[in-house]
Amino acid sequence: MGRVVVEVMPKPEILDPQGKAVVGALPRLGFTQFSGVRQGKRFELEVEGEVTPEVLEAARQAAEKLLSNPVIEDVVRVADASQESSGAVA
Repeated sequence: MGRVVVEVMPKPEILDPQGKAVVGALPRLGFTQFSGVRQGKRFELEVEGEVTPEVLEAARQAAEKLLSNPVIEDVVRVADASQESSGAVA
């Protein structure tokens, strides 16, 4: 079974109140290294079999038509999840 990851973010010109709230809270918690936050969405789509270029294209089309609001959001990434690094934090 394969998995496709789709990431959607607000367009740069769109206000991001959730990101603004997070960036305001970070220094209060001792995290002073960060000057900005944008909050987006991540979807994981499971597929039967391998993730092929055709599957990735179908996922991109689904992201543009259903998973995102094209007026205020951009689809920033569509990728085969097996190609990602684990991203695990020790």
